[in-house]
Amino acid sequence: MSRIGKEPVVIPAGVTVSFADGVVTVKGAKGTLTQKIEGNILIQVEGNVANVVKGADLAELDAKHGLYRALLHNMVKGVSEGFSKTLKVNGVGWKVAKQGKKLVMNVGFSHPVEFTEPEGVTITCPNPNEIVVAGIDKTLVGQTAANIRIVRVPEPYHGYGIAYSDEVIERKEGKTGGKGKK
Repeated sequence: MSRIGKEPVVIPAGVTVSFADGVVTVKGAKGTLTQKIEGNILIQVEGNVANVVKGADLAELDAKHGLYRALLHNMVKGVSEGFSKTLKVNGVGWKVAKQGKKLVMNVGFSHPVEFTEPEGVTITCPNPNEIVVAGIDKTLVGQTAANIRIVRVPEPYHGYGIAYSDEVIERKEGKTGGKGKK
């Protein structure tokens, strides 16, 4: 049985959770999110607490039980607080800027790379070496940040690249001269 699935999800003030026809809908101050629930799993809302309940004791439902509880928790947190990921750009002369709905990145290529902001996510550049991806859907925010990072993955010798702000880049020692060999 899933330990995560048994935990109740606390619903803060201003957030409503409804479950009908296998679809859970969460509405809050920042927006509305929906998630289809597959299998014999129900969402029961009692006051300011929502519980994810399995209809049968099957092994395949154990995994989904914890998954849907985690998704419900992220939806509640997203519509009340939101999610954000910060990326740092490290490189000589590298910079990023926002132009309308596009993020323009000058990251060592012969041309600037343009990244279009997806629906449901806001991208901001507080300074030329920082990108902030924010939104209410945790999955979409994380995937958007990963798509931006993949443009220039950090390399281990100088640390150049686009990295998460809390990411630790394992640095390698460069080549040493061949002194003493003949």
